[in-house]
Amino acid sequence: MSFYTELLITVLLVIGGVFLLVGSIGLARLPDIFTRLHGPTKATTLGITGILLSSLIYQTITQSRFSVSELLITLFLLITAPVAANMIAKTALHRDNPAIPRTTGQSLMSKIRTRQPADTQEED
Repeated sequence: MSFYTELLITVLLVIGGVFLLVGSIGLARLPDIFTRLHGPTKATTLGITGILLSSLIYQTITQSRFSVSELLITLFLLITAPVAANMIAKTALHRDNPAIPRTTGQSLMSKIRTRQPADTQEED
């Protein structure tokens, strides 16, 4: 394996590790659920993408064929992480989890809390 390939793999691993560390610290230290969502959905998604891309490059070079599994894992992660974060945020809103005063969008949260649930029964 050439020096530049090893350097690229190393750089992707370090960048991925740094993003994972920052995302994990954000998940542990941020004050409410609405701000905690940013750690696992943004930073750790970028971190694991860097690690999977480095694995893709390494496996492609060592096996002498394109490694599809790492690419599929990366695509699946990039598609599902925002959807999962949206579902978690909706659940937190429906369960009336309080947000800290500095969280932006407080007026939107109050509108959702005061909105009446839709009538699900059909009239005959």
